[in-house]
Parts: sequence; structure tokens; C-alpha cells
Amino acid sequence: MYNEIYNEWCSNTYFDEATRGELKELAGNDEEIRDRFYKKLEFGTGGLRGVIGAGTNRMNIYTVRQATQGLADYIISQHGEDKGVAIAYDSRIMSPEFSREAALCLNANGIKTYRFESLRPTPELSFAVRKLGCIAGIVITASHNPREYNGYKVYWEDGAQITPPHDKNIMKCISEVNSWEQVKTMDEGDATEKGLYNTIGAEIDDAYMAELKKQSIHPEIIGKVADSIKIVYTPLHGTGNIPVRRVLKELGFTNVQIVKEQEAPDGTFPTVAYPNPEDAKAWELALKLAKKTDADIILATDPDADRLGVYAKDTKTGEYVSFTGNMSGMLIAEYILRERTKTGTLPENPALVETIVTTDMAKAVAASYGVKLVEVLTGFKYIGEQIKLFEENNSYNYVFGLEESYGCLAGTYARDKDACVAVMLLCEVAAFYKAQDKTLWDAMLEIYEKYGYYKEGLATLTLKGEKGAEEIKGMMEKMRSEMPETIGEYKVLAMRDYLKGTRKTAEGEEGATGLPESNVIYFELSGDAWCCVRPSGTEPKIKYYCGVKGSSLEDADVKLEGLKKALMEQ
Repeated sequence: MYNEIYNEWCSNTYFDEATRGELKELAGNDEEIRDRFYKKLEFGTGGLRGVIGAGTNRMNIYTVRQATQGLADYIISQHGEDKGVAIAYDSRIMSPEFSREAALCLNANGIKTYRFESLRPTPELSFAVRKLGCIAGIVITASHNPREYNGYKVYWEDGAQITPPHDKNIMKCISEVNSWEQVKTMDEGDATEKGLYNTIGAEIDDAYMAELKKQSIHPEIIGKVADSIKIVYTPLHGTGNIPVRRVLKELGFTNVQIVKEQEAPDGTFPTVAYPNPEDAKAWELALKLAKKTDADIILATDPDADRLGVYAKDTKTGEYVSFTGNMSGMLIAEYILRERTKTGTLPENPALVETIVTTDMAKAVAASYGVKLVEVLTGFKYIGEQIKLFEENNSYNYVFGLEESYGCLAGTYARDKDACVAVMLLCEVAAFYKAQDKTLWDAMLEIYEKYGYYKEGLATLTLKGEKGAEEIKGMMEKMRSEMPETIGEYKVLAMRDYLKGTRKTAEGEEGATGLPESNVIYFELSGDAWCCVRPSGTEPKIKYYCGVKGSSLEDADVKLEGLKKALMEQ
């Protein structure tokens, strides 16, 4: 079957000459042909993500058009044509082309589009959807994936990535686009003349920047240490360079050094194999510059600037310490809750939102300030959804949300994680402590001493291709078939199976998880520990999450490694 589809792509003049030529060169390479054509690139609950190239299981203008046609059909069914769709893209290979193709497909279906004039951060797209009153948004990005990837994320009118029922409904519409004849497109000039294709830029940038600065709590402190606090920043060849530098400058930070080799947007990511702030190798150039300039804090944003990585100096050793997403998130959360409580600017019924695989320290911090802690499934879209639900139900006021994978959001101007606001706030936190002759690492140690030595870790197993997908499926089925009594040195107190929607205790009592259906298994363990397993939604990986609470950093490290090893052997 896949060979028939391959032959059609090679011969059908609907596909451009370059595409057909690329595929003809694969003649005789059955393994590669099969991988490109054994299935359609899956449109998951967040959108598309895959390797760039020709084929049904690749990111290309044809798979982008097909997905966009399905999205257009759904928008029309919701009578959202006139509200329009905002479109942004990052620095990856083919991002401008994919965003343009998406716009013109929507235009051909009578739907207005508002496409950014050049690359922008993903969180600014979330903001633009709300600012422009759009029915939906699209951002072309593969976030922190390797250079050969690109992706396509869909947002709904609340500014968050699509959640039920829209995600399943859009997926259904896309699945019904079975023929290229169903897919519409049009000339850009005609679309512009008809008022369908619109370009946006500076006016949205200025409004977005104003919202970021509203999140500052103590701008007066920044002025006191602006010259003495030394910041090193790298956008890792992505979209963060202009907005991050602008917000820091407008808040008064004057000593910001940029990693020049990684400043320019470049989808080939020439200085990093994996443009992810979670990867230690991505920090080599930034650390080199920091040591040269004696920086206080080092920051890196991923290509679409929704994730932030951090290093800070340990003044006792002179070395730079890496912060996990949980650590930087807790520094910001504790700062916001403490200082807004002191200044009387914490809203009534405040809420902190985190995902189920994020640090349990959030529970302790929230309890300390009398703040409601809400847990959601993995994926920042569920945090964004809570903001909407709080407003609709008039229940809580969202203050801060975070996930372990280096994402957080302060304020409600956007409904997705925002590395630009995270940079801004973390620099303000660093300034706050600099005024007390303390570093961010000193501040982190104080938080550990106050709330406990919480430590979390993630291990992944990559299993590529059709065979790998089957292996991951089998591993999940085996794990959920029977609840273990122990995992490592910990007793299993309860097991949550989010696919079944059940929570079963060691005593055999059953209840509901209270969260939507998802292929996730979570174990509540003795000694304030936990672990969780799920397949990645964007890469061919199975992920193992663990969390422990130790009596010291060293004790927490030992406990975490033991638990991680035991979980992967289950």
C-alpha cells in the first residue's frame, strides 16, 4: 500500500518538481520509503510534528495544507471565518513557507488570516489570538526538537492550545480530508486584495511588551542593581533574541551580554545539535562567556521562546549551577506569592497551577501562602485551560502556572508558557537577591531549607519507527496490567491510570482521577515520593518521571537515582 502512495507522489504533477525529485532518488530504498509513507503524519491533540521531507509521514507543504484544510472546515462549522486566524512561525527550516501555505489555504476557504511579518515567539502568538479576537491561531515550530524537525501547533480563541472538545473535532475534520482535490489554496496577491491575507507586527509587539512589564513586582529594585548584575543570554538561534533583550532593556537592566555565535536566527542550529535548554551541551558557549565576564546568571531560551533554562553562580565554589525547570519555576512562584502578599497585590482566591509531573514543592509553597494548588495533565495547554475555567466559573484567580519541562506563565495575557516573561521575572528575582548580596543559588538553598529538599528527574527511552511505537504500546500495557507492591525502596500507596480514569489504592479502594483521559500511569509512593510513565506526544520516546524528598541535597540525589533505576526496570 505504501508503495502505491509513493508512486503517486513521484508521478502526480500536483506535487512540485523538487518533491518528486527527492522521492525518485529513494527508489530501491524500501525501508526509507516505508517510513515516509506507511502512515499519515499524525495530527495529535496539539498538532503536527515530524521530520521535514517529502511523504505522508513528513512535514512538508502538502501535509501542512491538508491539516489546514481540516482546520478550515472546523472553523467554518463554528462560524468563525470573520474572526480569523493569527499565524506565527519560528526560525526553523521551512517555517516561513509552512506558515504562508497555512494562511493561503485558510484564505481560499474564506477565512481571514493575520500572519506575523517575521519570526515571533510562540507565547506572542497566544497573546495575538486574544488581542485580535481570533477564532484560532497557528504557530509553525518544533519547539526544542532536533534541527530536522518542524511542527504545527493549533490554538483556540481563548489563546490556549486546543483542548477537548475542539482537539478531537479538529482531528476528525482533518481525517476526513482524504484527497488532494479537497485541499484549497490561492494566490497571495488575490488574498491580500480581498482583505483575507493580513500582515501584523509592531502593534502586537508593543502590546505584548506592555503586558510582560505589568508582571514586574519591584521595578524599583532593578534600578538599584542594574549596572552591577551581570546577565548572559542566548536565544539558541531562535525567536527570543529581540523580545527578551527589549523587555530587559525597558525594565532597566544594562549589563546583558549576548552569546554572539547563537544570536542570529538559524534553523540549522550550527552551534548545537539539540537546541534545548535542558541539554547540557547547548550551554557550552554561554558558560564560556559567563566565565569570561563573571556573570551572575545565564539564561537560554529554546527556538520558539516558550522554555527557559538557567544557570547561576555558586559564590562559595565559583562554579555555575544548573537549575531544572522545577527549580526556576519555584524561585519565581515563591517570589510572586511572597512579594505580592507583602505588597497586598495578591488577588482574592489565588491559584497556582502545575502539571502532575511537576515538583511537589509547589504544594508546600502554595499551602504556605494559603493559595489553591490545582494539578492538571502534562501539557501547558491544560494550565491555559484552567485560566479560562477560573474566569468562566468565577472561582479562582490565576497567579502562576508551571511545568517541569522549563515552562511557566505569570499573568493571564497569554495562555501558554512564556520564556520572555520567565526571563524578565527571574532577572528581577536575581536583582532582588543581588541587593541583599545573595545569588539565585543562595535563594534556591533558602527555599530548600524552608520547604524541604525536593528533587525530580526524567529518564527517556527512544524507540523509533513503527516497531518502536508497538514496543512503547506494549510497555504501557504491561505496566498498567497489575499494580506493583513496591518500586525500589518505596511502597506503592496508589496507582492512577489516566487512560482508564481510575485511582486504585494498595488496599484495593477505587476512585476517579478527576482528570481527562490520557495515556499516563502515575504511582503515589511512600516517603513523599512519586513516579509517572507516559509516551511522548511529540517524539518516539517513553518518558519516566520521578520525584523524591530528601533530608539534604545529597540524600535527595541518592534517592532519586535509586527510584529512577527501579522504575525503568519495572
